[in-house]
Amino acid sequence: MSDNPTSDADNQQERFSESLCNYLTGFADGEGSFNISFRKRKDYRYPWKISACFNISQKEKPILQLCQKHLRCGTLRSRPDGVWYYEVNNLKDLINLIIPFFKKFPFLSQKKQRDFLIFRKIVSIMNDRDHLKKEGIERILELRRNMNDGGKRKYSEQEILNAF
Repeated sequence: MSDNPTSDADNQQERFSESLCNYLTGFADGEGSFNISFRKRKDYRYPWKISACFNISQKEKPILQLCQKHLRCGTLRSRPDGVWYYEVNNLKDLINLIIPFFKKFPFLSQKKQRDFLIFRKIVSIMNDRDHLKKEGIERILELRRNMNDGGKRKYSEQEILNAF
């Protein structure tokens, strides 16, 4: 028995918080995704807007609300078919909240850990504003090639590079 009555309560709260963090990481490991997208923009100085996004989709909104509350960022939106999305695409929130969280509570699957490491590198390039140079875009495209097992892409790498 502890001489300090609050220490047991504090330890229990800390264990609960750590368990919740591990749960959220596990949930994101299975249902989450890190994405880098290119969108054509005529109103930009450069022909492409590059976006980094972490998201989780799920039919059960309360789980995504828990993610949003605990991670202190992001938005929720729904599709007509009842699927909800939790999204974080604000670069500062990705850098200050999402990346540190998943560094502290790492993914167990090699695939998600790989995608997260690549995502971190691309976010760093964007934070350094190197994505505004052709060389930075070439580096992002090279890194992105190995994310999400290649994934489905709206624009080919060549189409993106040809716009410069």
